[in-house]
Amino acid sequence: MTLVGATTPPTELWAFALYFAILMFLVGLSRLPLRFLLTRAAAVLPFVAVVAVFLPFFHRGGGREFDLVLGVTVTEAGLVLLWNVLVKATLGILSMMLLALTTSFPELVAGLDGLRMPRVFTLIGSFMYRYSFVLLDEQRRMRRAMEARNHRGRWLWDVRIVGHVISSLFMRSYQRGERVYVAMLSRGYDGTMPAASPPGIHAPEAVFLALIIGSLTAIRIGVAL
Repeated sequence: MTLVGATTPPTELWAFALYFAILMFLVGLSRLPLRFLLTRAAAVLPFVAVVAVFLPFFHRGGGREFDLVLGVTVTEAGLVLLWNVLVKATLGILSMMLLALTTSFPELVAGLDGLRMPRVFTLIGSFMYRYSFVLLDEQRRMRRAMEARNHRGRWLWDVRIVGHVISSLFMRSYQRGERVYVAMLSRGYDGTMPAASPPGIHAPEAVFLALIIGSLTAIRIGVAL
């Protein structure tokens, strides 16, 4: 969905409406609360919006111009570009959120292995996922130690202390990661992780996947025609 959305011209409003309709169908099928999904996506979308909102003021691609206050003007092409960035970013972020909230990380890695993703990428992703919990665990321990000493770090003059805490967190996490790696070596780790077999696909799942892909393909072909 992200691929067909990114390649669709921004002026084809009916196509984007159908993309979002298919996405909402998948959200309903997954039984995820729509409000919960939008709340998660709202943590990412503002970063895209902050960058995209300035595009109409700097893009001079032609078309009509609209005068705003204090002599500031925006072009029609700039507004189309703003719409293009926002709608495609929203579609991509919601699609990724739906995938992340309905698929566990081990299943996702197993699926990527089944799609013949290079092993080095899945290994890096697996280690990042596992070691993130090491980092969070060290952060919680250091935060409890700081709170036990009645330190909150909420004011501007606490920036120096927070900087020392971040550097100490990095070193402690690095040392703990080294201990985890040594433990893996002692258990026979040779640079490769045992790959989980990707889950098999059954006939109903194959039909459903074919219908979704066929619908998206048909919409994209309709746009091209």
